[in-house]
Amino acid sequence: MGNRFDFTIVAKETATANAYIDECIAEVKRIETIISSWNPNSQTTKINKNAGIAPVKVAPELFGLVERAIQISKVTDGAFDITYAALDNVWKFNINMEYLPTNAQVEKSIEKVGYRNIVLDKEKQTIFLAKKGMKIGFGAIGKGFAADKVKELMISKGVVGGIINASGDLTTWGTQVSGKKWLVGISNPLDADKIFSWLPIVDSSVATSGNYEKYIIFKGEKYSHIIDPRTGWPSKGVKSVSVFAKKAELCDALATSIFVMGVETGMSVIEQLNGVEVIIVDKNNQIHKSKGITFQNNY
Repeated sequence: MGNRFDFTIVAKETATANAYIDECIAEVKRIETIISSWNPNSQTTKINKNAGIAPVKVAPELFGLVERAIQISKVTDGAFDITYAALDNVWKFNINMEYLPTNAQVEKSIEKVGYRNIVLDKEKQTIFLAKKGMKIGFGAIGKGFAADKVKELMISKGVVGGIINASGDLTTWGTQVSGKKWLVGISNPLDADKIFSWLPIVDSSVATSGNYEKYIIFKGEKYSHIIDPRTGWPSKGVKSVSVFAKKAELCDALATSIFVMGVETGMSVIEQLNGVEVIIVDKNNQIHKSKGITFQNNY
């Protein structure tokens, strides 16, 4: 999926754990064949190729994922949008970007973006992108989705505990061999190699989005790689967002969208969602946290 996955399995024997890890890898590869827009034979690619032409019948897993993605788009007022994949590549977050795009270029880049143009037919299990040139992509939700599916598989096979780490999107179940809770370190936005707090995660998930991952600087101003799909401009005002919830998929999607929405709106959205918590570090390095977060072993 273009990302590193790490699997931790609690088992009585190494050979048993390794066999389970092989199954984890196979499950991620299976998910990739469904949701990858880079795979020419995936169902997602077929949907994108038929944009503005015809609905595409898809697997229930993919239909459900798109259905949930649209719900998150509604909750976040479009700050999360899987049709962002149609954004024209006016931003290049590398040394090849020599000038900022113009307002007109940015405005044109979002012409094909808009989750309201995804048409679902529940009865026929089809997905149709109403505008020609539209695309969907799961870069902001796919890792979490895959992590959840692997976790479900392992629990169904009787694995008592483990961690699925999808490039920083984590989901856990059970406990460590010692019986202690799994601990997740939250990266320090000033130094991604350092931890500013450890939090216990019990049968739950966490995902983090940060502007320290990928960015460019023009005339002393920092532009994050996380684009607001509604405007086409990089998000500002936030350095990092960590979301905690039962499902890694939800954490993945909300971390990105809260980064886009900012502290005030992001906190407001979290307060309306049951079983979801957040830690936001703003551009001034101030930490904002929802009511259910308690820091332990701060560093």
